[in-house]
Amino acid sequence: MPLNELAVAERVVGEREVRRALEKKTLKKLFVALDSDASVIEGLAESAETMGVEVERVDSKLKLGRACAIDRSAAVAGLLRRT
Repeated sequence: MPLNELAVAERVVGEREVRRALEKKTLKKLFVALDSDASVIEGLAESAETMGVEVERVDSKLKLGRACAIDRSAAVAGLLRRT
């Protein structure tokens, strides 16, 4: 899993931010942590796949948070389309 993709400025972290990006159709790729609450990630993953957004699963929330350069764990994160 190349989480180094998240080392860019065009990213969002957290369920609320990812949902907003999905609604605005600006999300290019979704990352979900497998140890997250299933109700959170299943709905987002389904919505993303329906909209044609690539979904990548990550082992843990801690790894995802670190890949996003934040000091806490993250259940979901996403890459934004460059405009």
